[in-house]
Amino acid sequence: RDARNHDVGVRPVDVNHSNWDCTLESTHDDQTVLRLGFRQVKGLGEKLAGTLIAARDAGNGRPFSDMDDLWRRSQIMPSAIERLARADAFGSMGLTRRRALWDVRRLNPDQLPLFTEMGEGIVEPDVGLPLMAPGEEVSHDYASIRLSLKHHPLALLRAELDPENVIPTAQLAETENGKQVTVAGLVITRQRPGTASGVIFATLEDETGIANVIVWPKLFERYRRETLGSKLLCVTGELQREGIVIHVIARKMRDLTGRLMTLANETTPVLEPPHYAGDGAKRPTYIKPGLYPSRDFH
Repeated sequence: RDARNHDVGVRPVDVNHSNWDCTLESTHDDQTVLRLGFRQVKGLGEKLAGTLIAARDAGNGRPFSDMDDLWRRSQIMPSAIERLARADAFGSMGLTRRRALWDVRRLNPDQLPLFTEMGEGIVEPDVGLPLMAPGEEVSHDYASIRLSLKHHPLALLRAELDPENVIPTAQLAETENGKQVTVAGLVITRQRPGTASGVIFATLEDETGIANVIVWPKLFERYRRETLGSKLLCVTGELQREGIVIHVIARKMRDLTGRLMTLANETTPVLEPPHYAGDGAKRPTYIKPGLYPSRDFH
């Protein structure tokens, strides 16, 4: 899930470079990198992506120059283009996510691209928009493509977790067997096998790796809500090592999901030139923060 930690480099979804599936690309120094495909974009669909790719290929390799060019050549609906803007897929055009979300609102579905080419479109004054803070960017990434190449949410929360003695999961490999530890991470899987007598196995992910957590039935009865409902879970327990396999036997659990919401609500005073959108300007409605879904098996 956290592609930034892989040995292979990863490049984001981009309207001028992505295909439906993830593909391998070569860099100028003959390195191989992975380009994320349109299938990562929630709600886009293979048919719409195919239409976009066909329009791009029909241009004899000429990339889309701007959002209007993409709209005219592909003729896909603005709602689909907005999904791409939410996924921050306009980087090759030099558009930030917020700028792309703003620009897509200028596309009028009732105004045919033909008339735009003939000069019948309305030219709106350019505005400067506040840049998204890192927490906003990450939240939108998870909401639109289920991962982020910019930051891991726990990396942004680490400064407030350190004073609470929450250690990075990478430190578990260096921790003495039987010692009490506290870790926190996104819950990426929950498993309750029928042969495990009610024991729940959870996997937590932070910016350094994963932690495997065991929740015994009696503890589950006490922490049912935290075990089943947390997106960001903090666990205090005993480290248990068997060879290279490391588990944390849970003793206490805290639901820290609310801290993910604080990331989504971050703001920053930094503005893009040349002008700031005044109080009377209509701003686009931005997407809600991602739910950081886990994969649960019973």
